[in-house]
Amino acid sequence: MSAVWWDEGRRSGRQVATLSGLTAIAAAAINLALTGTLSLFFDLTFVVVCLVAALAVRSRDFFAVGVLPPMLMFSTVLVLAVVARPAVADPVDGVVQAVVSGLAHHAGGLVAGYSLTLVVLALRQVALRGADRSRTYA
Repeated sequence: MSAVWWDEGRRSGRQVATLSGLTAIAAAAINLALTGTLSLFFDLTFVVVCLVAALAVRSRDFFAVGVLPPMLMFSTVLVLAVVARPAVADPVDGVVQAVVSGLAHHAGGLVAGYSLTLVVLALRQVALRGADRSRTYA
C-alpha cells in the first residue's frame, strides 16, 4: 500500500528544528526590515513554519516537533529582546519584560502554530497506525 503525503516525513528532528529556527529568524529579520516591528507577517510565517515542520519530520522524531513551536517562538522573541528590543516591546523594558511582552503580542500566532502542529502530528500518527494494521492483515 502506498503512503499518503502526510506520513512521508523524512527529516530528522534536529534538521527540522534547525531549519525552522533559521526560517523564523529570517522571517523576523525581513519583517523588521519592512516594518520595524514584528507584525502579522511574522505570525503567519510562524504558522507556516510550524506546519512544514510537522509535515517534514520523520515519525520517530514527532516529539521534537511536538514541543518545537513554543521553544521556537520563545527563542525568536528572546533574540529580538536582546538585539532589537523595540521590535517586541518598549525600548525601556528589560529583557525579561520584553520577552513577556513579545510572547503576549504574538500569542495568537503561537497558539495557531502549536495547534496546527499537534493536529498534523496526530493525523500522521493515525495514518501510520492504519498503514501498520493494513500491512499486518495483508
